[in-house]
Amino acid sequence: MDLFFYNTLTGKKEKFIPINKNEVKMYSCGPTVYSYAHIGNFRTYIFVDSLRRTLEYNGYKMKHVMNITDVGHLTSDADTGEDKMEKAAKKEGKDPYEIAKFYANAFMDDMGKLHIEKPEIITKATDNIPQMIEMVKEIIKNGYGYETSKGIYFDVSKLDKYPVLSNNSIEGQQAGARVEVDKEKRNPFDFALWIKAPENHIMKWDSPWGKSYPGWHIECSAMGRRFLGENFDIHTGGVDHIPVHHENEIAQCKGAFGHNPANFWMHCEFLLVDGGKMSKSLGNIYTISELKEKEIEPLAYKLFCFSSHYRNKLNFTFDGVKASNIALNRIRKGYLAHLNGNDSIEEKEIEEYENRFHNAINDDLNIPLAIGVLWDVIKNEKKSKELADLILRFDKVFGLDLANSEKYLQELNENEEDISVIPEQVLQFANERKIARENKDFQKADLLRKKIEESGYQIKDIAGGDYKIVKL
Repeated sequence: MDLFFYNTLTGKKEKFIPINKNEVKMYSCGPTVYSYAHIGNFRTYIFVDSLRRTLEYNGYKMKHVMNITDVGHLTSDADTGEDKMEKAAKKEGKDPYEIAKFYANAFMDDMGKLHIEKPEIITKATDNIPQMIEMVKEIIKNGYGYETSKGIYFDVSKLDKYPVLSNNSIEGQQAGARVEVDKEKRNPFDFALWIKAPENHIMKWDSPWGKSYPGWHIECSAMGRRFLGENFDIHTGGVDHIPVHHENEIAQCKGAFGHNPANFWMHCEFLLVDGGKMSKSLGNIYTISELKEKEIEPLAYKLFCFSSHYRNKLNFTFDGVKASNIALNRIRKGYLAHLNGNDSIEEKEIEEYENRFHNAINDDLNIPLAIGVLWDVIKNEKKSKELADLILRFDKVFGLDLANSEKYLQELNENEEDISVIPEQVLQFANERKIARENKDFQKADLLRKKIEESGYQIKDIAGGDYKIVKL
């Protein structure tokens, strides 16, 4: 069955044919580990997981590389501001390497909670400095790079076309609209390959250009080349990578070895929150751990992401993700009902389900349509072990860990406290606390919380002002 993906490079859906017959080489832009990754970040990694799993479902072996950016990503994507790692280290009073290790571990932990498959190769930027230096030297030798007092810059005017991924055009754009005005630059849109480090900069290396550190864009180009070669199948990221980071990756590769490194460029759309952008000032940036605190399973968030195609914006609401939490448990119960069933089912019916599913995922990862097929199987009145097996085959693409459905449902039952056995006094404290919180009398609310705990119970706040009482 043919596979079709939307290619940002060409602006259309194309038949996917790998460079090597049985193997797909794919590069994914990973996290900058200066803080916890949020649910918007993870929408992209869930998309990448679905892509990877779909390729495996189609029989391909994967050689998948993901980077960990632990240096060089400035606070502006357009080469301005501080290094994000250095800024986080100053804020937390720690060494930037310590910061990187902590948040990289947190990221991998969240990946595990979401049952996202690990790439075959996960590599840190700081482990690839020699490769980056060599690539910058090649770019300079080929006439695409030049030196200023601030660093080494890429001369975009030397390219036949720039940009190539987006519809943006340099012509007519004012210098300073998205880039720093720098009189030493030959062109306003030239970008940093290598940055000369100030005296107090911690993360810096010896180079032909003195004590310095890499620009963000050169990292991915050098790491992709090192582990996948100068031509690979797919490069993934979020739509925010298109206008700057990925444009510049392509430019660097053309400057170093003459061509675009990836045949397909695939991008996941933004996650909105309550219809708007996520913003620290609005307090609507959530992590996977924060969802768990609100009694929302990480896998429920994954299922929520499947409600919209990866190329469409997805609006996150707590009501929506709570509905996905309920739906996930219904799927688990449906799977177990089939697993324990003894009805017979015709092979033809199973093949029909499988063909519908396969057609959906192979049509540019139409996971919402594939989820619809899953529900049809769940709702089948015949309860059959063959249908249970089919559900698990589907789950190879979804990654919802449905094989362990019984365990999740048992844990759910154990955590749910029967309200009828909770003392009346505790229930009264809980109700009074809710009223106090609504009235913003947080001192009284905290006092009531302590009284509840002294009674041997704990109150947990969940979305929408609700709460849950559990025994300590």
